[in-house]
Amino acid sequence: MPAEPTLVGLDVGTTGVKALAVSRDGEVRRSTEEGYPLSTPHPGWSEQDPDDWLRASEKALAALGVERRDVGLSGQMHGLVCLDERGRVLRPAILWNDQRTGAECVEIEERVGLERLIALTGNRALPGFTAPKLLWLRRHEPDVYGRIRRIVLPKDYLRLRLTGEWAIDAADASGTLLFDVARRRWSDEVLDALEIPREWLPPVSESTEVAGAGDQQAAALGVGVIEEGLVSVVLGTSGVVFAALPAYAHDAQARVHAFCHAVPGMWEAMGVMLNAAGAFRWFRDAFAPGTPYADLTEEAARWDPGVEGLTFLPYLQGERTPYADPDARGSFTGLSLRHDRGALVRAVLEGVAYGLRDSLELLRPLGVAPRAGRASGGGARSGLWLEIAASVLGVPLELTAVEEGSAYGAALLAGVASGTFGSAEEAVAACVRVRETVEPNAAWARAYEEGYARFRSLYPALRGVEAG
Repeated sequence: MPAEPTLVGLDVGTTGVKALAVSRDGEVRRSTEEGYPLSTPHPGWSEQDPDDWLRASEKALAALGVERRDVGLSGQMHGLVCLDERGRVLRPAILWNDQRTGAECVEIEERVGLERLIALTGNRALPGFTAPKLLWLRRHEPDVYGRIRRIVLPKDYLRLRLTGEWAIDAADASGTLLFDVARRRWSDEVLDALEIPREWLPPVSESTEVAGAGDQQAAALGVGVIEEGLVSVVLGTSGVVFAALPAYAHDAQARVHAFCHAVPGMWEAMGVMLNAAGAFRWFRDAFAPGTPYADLTEEAARWDPGVEGLTFLPYLQGERTPYADPDARGSFTGLSLRHDRGALVRAVLEGVAYGLRDSLELLRPLGVAPRAGRASGGGARSGLWLEIAASVLGVPLELTAVEEGSAYGAALLAGVASGTFGSAEEAVAACVRVRETVEPNAAWARAYEEGYARFRSLYPALRGVEAG
């Protein structure tokens, strides 16, 4: 008997690569991870050696024992890999969390025009995006810039090395700031304004054709968020609210991101807060080192919703949605002698949930009306946090049977590209199953309406104080 077809997903993350072998009915047969270092040669810089990704990926694939041609790829978005005429890497890759390009972001918005840039790309110029990195190289490393003949994103460098194919998908290309997101093609207008050669850019296909997508699009596919009425709610280190859209739509102020989805003919809008589960980890490490998270949430559960007015702002390293403010800072306000460690923990959990609601409220004018959310990320392991988030957002939160994130979505894309499934919709129907639903707590929800109003008032008030 022939062996059952195995789908393979490979996710190129910031700290390591994750590889999965998945059966055609969605069961994870085997998984493995391989790490690699991150370089920060100057303050605000974030770089990696692309060949570290390759070595780690080859080791992970060998551990799975799979054919390279059957691999679906996802990965960290926005990173810049520059290649010369022979396909050699010219310098370390500049990553999504690199912050060196502030001046270049201003230049891009001036060259293209902010309103026009947002209309075309669905986003304003942010330091992490790909286009500002190219302008930075042109200004600061002209010798490298002059030798560029091709550019690729992280996962697409792996595709080139593993298969010889130079390609990109519309989903990941959306994060370059060089893409006409509505028309799902490179933007000649932006390229001309920035004087970036079109021939440097790889051919664009749909994610289901080349078995690849950015990490957030792949993760959304992996939990089945491919249609209207569902949103992905990620309680990872950062927090994400992601909605699938049937047509291109963008926020006029670009407070949420607009990209192409991994599903052909679908788009997505996404709000991102920089600290979600990361805020809880910060609290634990700073004030309760070594204490199990479960013990802390048990203490938090002893407090009523709203924590008697205690409110936490999770802006520990600036914020992206709804405030594109790198100087925003976190705070506890409303402290009293009654508040103990459990109260502070509950305030952190609630503050993150309020931050997620900020994203959801910005998605609603784009036509997003969720009947449910699909929760994922480390924070989704906490029943208390899920109930808080469901009550603040006002939607049930569903947990899927498989919680492997972007690599799982990449495996489903591999299934579509290889013909195992006829479409992304068929892959989701075959593989994605809901195992648990956490409903909003009606009594909590009433308290959280008051708490959210208080939360919304704090950033502008404290920003005014911080500005002097």
